[in-house]
Amino acid sequence: MAAMPSDPVPTIDTCLRLMDRYQMLPNIRHHSLVVARLAEQLISGLIAANPDRPQPDRALVIAGALLHDIAKTPCLNSDCDHARMGGEICREHGYAEIAAIVEEHVRLRDFAPTRYREGRFTAPELVYYADKRVRHNVVVHLDERLEYIIDHYGRGNPVRHRLIQENFQSCLSLEEHLFRWLPFAPARLGAF
Repeated sequence: MAAMPSDPVPTIDTCLRLMDRYQMLPNIRHHSLVVARLAEQLISGLIAANPDRPQPDRALVIAGALLHDIAKTPCLNSDCDHARMGGEICREHGYAEIAAIVEEHVRLRDFAPTRYREGRFTAPELVYYADKRVRHNVVVHLDERLEYIIDHYGRGNPVRHRLIQENFQSCLSLEEHLFRWLPFAPARLGAF
């Protein structure tokens, strides 16, 4: 049985309208659609394999994935934090739970291996992981995504490289825990 969200969750149509309103570039939109497909595959797999275990609300996960990069376009030519700004946009529209997902899609606030060992995952964790598996609009392994992020966001700065690598260690651990509870292997994610 899926946990019910406490705030309103935007429909897919509403998410698409918000993408238009915030002028999401086509490549970013395509990326977000692929992330949403992966997030849906993750939540569906968890629900199917563990029907008696509470799971995040499917609509919440999908909407969070669709909107995770809502502020990416306005932040492209500036130093703004697209995760933080995206959270602000979602809150302005009354979607506080979506805002929390958007704010954590780059770096999780609460990495919780003890909870993961119990098979309990949150919507932000599923979207975070799904996002890390998509380079542009292609599903890739985490090592390929790490290389891309270091190349594009590391800015040749060893401190940034170390922080990115530490974040990916958490992601690798999350992947290991997550796929203990899923009926398919990481390599099958995105095989639609």
